[in-house]
Amino acid sequence: MKIHIKTFFGLEELLAEEVKSLGGQNVQVHKRSVACEGDLEFLYKANYNLRLALKVLVPVYSFQARNEQQLYDQVMKHDWSKYLKMEQTFAIDNTVFSEFFRHSKYAALKTKDAIVDQFRNKFGRRPSVDIKNPDIQFDLYAFKDQFTISLDSSGDTLNRRGYREPGHEAPLNEVLGAGLLKLAGWNKNIPLIDPMCGTGTILIEAAMMGQNIPPQINRSDFGFKNWSNYQPTVWNRVVAEGRAGVRKTQLDISGGDIDGNTVLAANKSLRKFRLKDVVNIQRIAFEDHRPKTPKGMIVCNPPYGERIGRTNTNEFYKTISDVLKNNFDGFDAWILSSNMEAFKHLKLRASKKLVLFNGSLECKFQKYEMYKGSREN
Repeated sequence: MKIHIKTFFGLEELLAEEVKSLGGQNVQVHKRSVACEGDLEFLYKANYNLRLALKVLVPVYSFQARNEQQLYDQVMKHDWSKYLKMEQTFAIDNTVFSEFFRHSKYAALKTKDAIVDQFRNKFGRRPSVDIKNPDIQFDLYAFKDQFTISLDSSGDTLNRRGYREPGHEAPLNEVLGAGLLKLAGWNKNIPLIDPMCGTGTILIEAAMMGQNIPPQINRSDFGFKNWSNYQPTVWNRVVAEGRAGVRKTQLDISGGDIDGNTVLAANKSLRKFRLKDVVNIQRIAFEDHRPKTPKGMIVCNPPYGERIGRTNTNEFYKTISDVLKNNFDGFDAWILSSNMEAFKHLKLRASKKLVLFNGSLECKFQKYEMYKGSREN
């Protein structure tokens, strides 16, 4: 079975390593995705264990189309009753990069029309569309005139681990948080600090990685469970193996934030995953943070707006560099930001610079090696 796994730009090689470690075959790296082959058990493992995956898709039909009629006709040629039952609801997600189809939602609409019309012609009735919680999610991808329709085995995006407090959205995607740690080369033996942690995404992802907790350990709802070939016995075995691999290791992970509400949300998330005794998060200003070890790593996504407590972001970035030089001698500091102008005011020389995306926001992820008399830009 061919499988296509989505991720963020810049995390593709790391995702490929994860896929190989789970047993994926013929692994190929693409832009924002990894292609591989595997059986149903691997598909279940990928959804349950991959930290850097956003979606796990199974391509089922590819074709060419240059206008709406060709698109409709091509979709009508395929038998969609193999994947969708009359009593099931469905929806179509879409990503379209094509000069022939300027509006991606319209391409999805024509695809939906073709599937519905095929059912009506064959059975005299049609399945219903449910864009919020469909039983079967199709993924429509187009580049120029090349189309691929896939079955979405994940359902909700896999960054939704289940620890985020409802109604308190974090600015940092959970998958990207895990990716930052892997890009930085963090491991469970390195003391980790996020001194501007917000709702704690980076710290929680680190704790889960350090104790080998599967990212979807508290989630039971996946798209593949509504497929006709779903095998509960295989799924239960994957879950049991994942839970058996958890190791309650002592970790040195801590952080803080000046915003009391985000600290409360972070600690609620920790309690939800029984990590409160593993990660220490407190309400504290960045300037007041002091490390308890002579060496370690900082990974952070500096806040903006109200959480800074200042109106001048550029001045705050200068403060960041001053505090790092004065308080964190011996640490490697990795900083992610989408504010390119503010980065110029971080008066430190980066030893590594990476380009990433948090959603549609282009970001830089830069490494600063802190030592006495750290060089300025």
